[in-house]
Amino acid sequence: MCTFVHTQWVAWVRRLPVPHCLQHRRGPSLTDRAVRRRRRALYLFFFLNGIAMSSWITRTPDVRDRLDVSTGQMGLVLFGLSVGSMAGILCSGRFVSRFGTRPVTAVATVFVIASVVVVGAGSALASAPLVTAGLCLFGVGVGSGEVAINVDGADVERITGTAVLPTLHGCFSLGTVIGGLAGMAATAAAFPAHWHLLAVAAVTAALFGHAIGAVPAGTGVRAAMPVSDSKRATGPQVWKDRRLLVIGAIVLAMALAEGAANDWLPLLMVDGHGLGATAGSLVFVGFAAAMTLGRFGGSFFLRRHSRATVVRASAVSGAIGLCLVIFSDNAVVAAAAVLFWGLGASLGFPVALSAAGDSGPDETARVGLVATIGYVAFLVGPPTLGFLGDHYGLRPAMVVVLAFVATAVFAAPAAGTRTSPGRRTDTGVPAELAVERPEQHAEG
Repeated sequence: MCTFVHTQWVAWVRRLPVPHCLQHRRGPSLTDRAVRRRRRALYLFFFLNGIAMSSWITRTPDVRDRLDVSTGQMGLVLFGLSVGSMAGILCSGRFVSRFGTRPVTAVATVFVIASVVVVGAGSALASAPLVTAGLCLFGVGVGSGEVAINVDGADVERITGTAVLPTLHGCFSLGTVIGGLAGMAATAAAFPAHWHLLAVAAVTAALFGHAIGAVPAGTGVRAAMPVSDSKRATGPQVWKDRRLLVIGAIVLAMALAEGAANDWLPLLMVDGHGLGATAGSLVFVGFAAAMTLGRFGGSFFLRRHSRATVVRASAVSGAIGLCLVIFSDNAVVAAAAVLFWGLGASLGFPVALSAAGDSGPDETARVGLVATIGYVAFLVGPPTLGFLGDHYGLRPAMVVVLAFVATAVFAAPAAGTRTSPGRRTDTGVPAELAVERPEQHAEG
């Protein structure tokens, strides 16, 4: 859920002017202590978000049992996360433009920490509305915080001339692995979910206190966009681009693949394959580990293969994993297949977003369009899969996800690489930073 937002806001940050005092410091800034502390702080923010997210995901079977709700009703509970995420994404840009990334990151992270406490309280009190409210608060915090952190990360990329965002999102996946392992251990020990989540809130609060001081004030603040520019950026012409709409279909499919696993995988393995709650948590950890491996290793494949090839391979991997999870009656085979599912979901989505930015003029409007299409999957996916799971079972419900991912295999050529001045390279670094230009040293 968290992976696609950064591409939209990289383009937005690149429009900001580079301070004159930093124009000559791209190389030396790599050894600058403040920049290194800032970069580590951003890694910690994404890491703690991953820990918080996977902690409650691994306890969803216990929370579901405490609430005593059906699969369809659990889908409505998870819908609170989607609503909160959409609200956070839609509101955060204005707040970052007005106040900067530091206060938005701080408030958003406080929301995330508080949400873990609220979800734990809802579990302890067996209150579905309280759990829903906690997940909504979590969505607002992660949605708005990701935008601010990605804007800050893009600024560090611009200053240092090195790729930061791929590792940034890899840290989120690493956090999901660590949090998932802790959740699995807590489940195996029959440790109450509310006390587990309270401990997670304490740990993430400590990480937040350590990291926030390294984030400088003022990043992302800019003057209001002229009306003429605003109209041009949001004009309807992007809807007429067929290639962009096909890329949007890829984003929708891969967002659904990732979101379905985040929302339903532990319950899918418990209810659909008869595993225990601890084993279900372990399978989710495997999915998160595969996502982490794919994201940290993504640049390696993008340097050697075209984006279309990477997207097709990702979709094929995801489809193979989903097929085995859905149709295999062997729980061990299904659990192993989750690794293919995770690898497929790790790269297809962000690479397709990068392709959207390179598909034509008005990069921000194009990425914004496909990002909105992708969020449809996060918004309607949980209740839809919950409704289908309630009537047909979670395994048959995942056929819908499989159908979308299979469509992405055939749509992959639309994500073909198109490079031009001022756009990103396949490694995620802006093209103008990939090679130091002589005129950069001649400025001033």
